[in-house]
Amino acid sequence: MAGHITHNILKRPAFDKPVKILIAVAPYYKDIADDLVQGATDEVKAAGGTWDIVEVPGALELPTTIAMAERLSNYDGYVALGCVIRGATTHYDTVCNDSSRALQLLGLQGLCVGNGILTVENVAQAEERANPADMNKGGGAAAAALHLIALARKWGGQRGDVGFKPDAEEILLAGSNKGTTTA
Repeated sequence: MAGHITHNILKRPAFDKPVKILIAVAPYYKDIADDLVQGATDEVKAAGGTWDIVEVPGALELPTTIAMAERLSNYDGYVALGCVIRGATTHYDTVCNDSSRALQLLGLQGLCVGNGILTVENVAQAEERANPADMNKGGGAAAAALHLIALARKWGGQRGDVGFKPDAEEILLAGSNKGTTTA
């Protein structure tokens, strides 16, 4: 067995139409967050996309921000960036697990989300992973979002919501009738 493991990095996707990404970042550890953002913006730029950046207080607010943006804006995909460093309490576990789980649930609902929230034991690990010239986890999160956007476009984009939805600006009350009364 070989003692060296290689990583397979997918080829950057190409797009026929422009791609717009929201980069949501929790800059609690500012220098680390700045490196993550640099890696993410470099990757989006290399794919010919554009981006907006929004800052939020912490990693737990990242999924909520992305969910709000999905409902209220027009982004093709999202990149969540932040860093959680283990401390002396179980708060680390709560923040890591809940933010990751919420981002995963957004993805399962059809959003194209790249998770770049670092969960590390110490600052040295965070600096290594955030550094665009080293592990470049911000760029990796952006690449993940871009690949998901490419798949969504390939497979026909996002589908409509499931269930009853009245026409815009129209409210239907129980017992009211619009159209035929038979199936």
